[in-house]
Amino acid sequence: MTDIQPADTSGLGAIDRNAARVSVDDKAMINCRADVNQLLPLKYHWAWEKYLAGCNNHWMPTEVSMQADIALWKSPDGLTDDERLAIKRNLGFFATSESLVANNIVLAVYRHLTNPECRQYLLRQAFEEAVHTHTFEYVCESLGLDEGELFNMYREVPSITDKAAWALNYTQNLEDPEFRTGTPAADQAFLRDLVAFYVVFEGMWFYTGFAQILSLGRRNKMVGIAEQYQYILRDESIHLNFGIDAINQIKIENPHLWTEEFQREVRTMLAEACELEVAYGRDTMPNGLLGLNAGLCEQYMRFITNRRCAQLGLDPLFGPTDNPFPWMSEMMDLKKEKNFFETRVIEYQSGGALDWD
Repeated sequence: MTDIQPADTSGLGAIDRNAARVSVDDKAMINCRADVNQLLPLKYHWAWEKYLAGCNNHWMPTEVSMQADIALWKSPDGLTDDERLAIKRNLGFFATSESLVANNIVLAVYRHLTNPECRQYLLRQAFEEAVHTHTFEYVCESLGLDEGELFNMYREVPSITDKAAWALNYTQNLEDPEFRTGTPAADQAFLRDLVAFYVVFEGMWFYTGFAQILSLGRRNKMVGIAEQYQYILRDESIHLNFGIDAINQIKIENPHLWTEEFQREVRTMLAEACELEVAYGRDTMPNGLLGLNAGLCEQYMRFITNRRCAQLGLDPLFGPTDNPFPWMSEMMDLKKEKNFFETRVIEYQSGGALDWD
């Protein structure tokens, strides 16, 4: 019996001069034995479309003026103490969260997702995570915030630390350089990672922050930050939908992984994540803001959690829950945005077609 050599999932191995050309049927999401350097022929057109949508949503934070925000932030009566607390803790969560997600993409997901069109999208996403981190550096510098305070909140504010620590629990195996998919246990570990970072981190935990800042923007406060959050929301919508599609495609190709026990585990993950986000909402808005409070954010998170369950083919965790912030969908509806200096019009070719939640 001939030993089967392990597949070269890196694409950096020796060239097999006698290998046949890759066909569509050779491609797979994980544990693929086909050459991962051969993009064409495409198998997962949805992955390529998301790469193109990401490119169409290109933006940079420095295109957005912060002058109005700076004036409001420096004005003694510009913002209430509760608004300042919510903004600072919001920025503090996002400042390092984008780096945590980027590290996971580059060091874990990219290694084990053995499909070139999916990897093409991951390269675009990794850049977008860098842009998002740049955004919080730009905001921090513009407002003259304490850099150490902002970028260390993920270690110093318990409700933020709890979320980061929860997510990092799901990368303990994947950060091991010896970790390999190819067994049911390892493949399920990889699926957990995708759920933790795409469905929970990007698909649940960012949305309280979006609602807070965009709610301020709707009241003509911190409009520069709100505009940047609107662009981030559009990026995150594509990130989330890519992750959902990747998870569901892996399920289709590997139905033995999606056991009843594993489904219960995923539901438990989403329930825990919802509670952590509710605690974060209480921490960032102890007294509420005009039109926004922790109770409404809890309702919103239950709505979002049920939505994520449905996208994964799971039963809802909560009873029927209405969306208390229907205006959030408007943030994904704009076809164009004019930048502050009105030097050019940025076309968002796919923005109106994206699924905002």
